[in-house]
Amino acid sequence: MGQGMCFLSRLVCDCASSPTVCDYCSSGDLYTYWMLIGQFDEDAIRVFAAELGCALGFLHDFGIIHRDIKMENILLTDQGHLRLADFGLSRRLEQGGRAFTICGTIQYMAPEVLGGGPYSHAADWWSLGILLFSLATGEFPVPPERDHCSMLRRVRSFSYEMPRTFSPPLALLLTELLCKTPTRRLRTLERFKRQTFFRGTPFDSHLLQKTPMELILELKEHPDRPVKAQRGMEQDAFQNFDCDLLDSPVSTTDLSPALVNFDLSRATATDAAFV
Repeated sequence: MGQGMCFLSRLVCDCASSPTVCDYCSSGDLYTYWMLIGQFDEDAIRVFAAELGCALGFLHDFGIIHRDIKMENILLTDQGHLRLADFGLSRRLEQGGRAFTICGTIQYMAPEVLGGGPYSHAADWWSLGILLFSLATGEFPVPPERDHCSMLRRVRSFSYEMPRTFSPPLALLLTELLCKTPTRRLRTLERFKRQTFFRGTPFDSHLLQKTPMELILELKEHPDRPVKAQRGMEQDAFQNFDCDLLDSPVSTTDLSPALVNFDLSRATATDAAFV
């Protein structure tokens, strides 16, 4: 599990005897570089995916679900390697536990999260699939909607067909990550590592970080990087989307049984209200 810890940043949780602070990341976030380059090639995506998979595997081994996997929460080291950050929406689930809070960033949310649960760690793997798809194509598979109910309908009806430009191994990986049924989704690090897309890739933090990511180092010197780094998502309302039930039309058919009779005046409460 120690290998995955290298890909986490600013992780503070009750699974360790003391708070842990990882490397200072001076290169900014992944979203900035995605804005600069438009899309990444499969070699870069392979390294990014391996590093993020290790981070998720480490978290999930401790029962922690991140719940806000997105490019803005992926920081880069001086050598261009990734660190998963921002654990403000994370929580610990006991074995077999489920969550019901609708939270995260709307275009990355798994269908079971958009529907009000129940959901578990498999939701993080869906978000990783959305992230990798976007890195490879330069756009999100489903544009963000204004509310979670509309987004849920779009996600449920979207086919998530892989572009023909993808190699078969990448297409297979993303197809398994973007499975709408959580129990059938690729949702463990061991299964993730066995994907043909990673053939020959060492899932070892020291080996993965041994070679600098030259593409990132080149982009760091891009004249537009300071401007891009100041830009957020195009839709500010989608940042840290957390139980925004009051401002959107809610159809009880879109919600889980746990939310059908829920008092909407308490919709912005913390996880404790749902457990």
